[in-house]
Amino acid sequence: MRVAVVTVGDELLAGDTVNTNATWLCEQLTERGVRVERVTTVPDRVADIARVVNEYRAEYDAVVVTGGLGPTHDDVTMEAVAAAFGRSVEQSEEALAWLTTHGGYHAGDLVEGTTHLPAGARMLPNREGVAPGAVVESVYVLPGVPGEMKTMFDEVAEEFAGERTYTEAVETPDPESSLIPVMEEVQERFAVTVGSYPGNSVRLKLLGADEGEVESAAMWLRERVTPMDEE
Repeated sequence: MRVAVVTVGDELLAGDTVNTNATWLCEQLTERGVRVERVTTVPDRVADIARVVNEYRAEYDAVVVTGGLGPTHDDVTMEAVAAAFGRSVEQSEEALAWLTTHGGYHAGDLVEGTTHLPAGARMLPNREGVAPGAVVESVYVLPGVPGEMKTMFDEVAEEFAGERTYTEAVETPDPESSLIPVMEEVQERFAVTVGSYPGNSVRLKLLGADEGEVESAAMWLRERVTPMDEE
């Protein structure tokens, strides 16, 4: 399963807010064997959101959009997703019923637009907040508030599946350039791929579909690089 993640918000692009939602979603999806192939951040602008969603829904098995839900002037994600599908935005009786029955709200307390979803969308209840999410065909629309987003994603997590993968990490003080031969050899010997992440040290991440194969590759690799405690 190939997935794209779209995060919405001017505050993300301005650097006012750290985009932890994208990192968390990628981790969750990868653990489920899903291949995340795009992470894109767009401003709170209908045309930009709609264009990206429309492009990605045609290319990927699913698109996860987070941010920009609610009734305020800059919460335009539902309108944009509806536009991507050529649909209108309308009152969701399902969302209204859930908020008044389970959310503890009276209909008159809700700000206009709170329960508006793309026509024909499946409503996702917000158990940690107010604004509901939605599923429109292969596009999943989640809140931007991290706690709300995580709880709502848990509601649909089983709908994302792929081949289970396993990882092991090997850390070394060796220069990244000196590790190229051993990285090439470990991929020749074992059914794994290797990612290299330099910093104060170099973290080599091994990824594969067989847990035993990944563990064996990590053991082989540790015997050929300098351990951190021998720096």
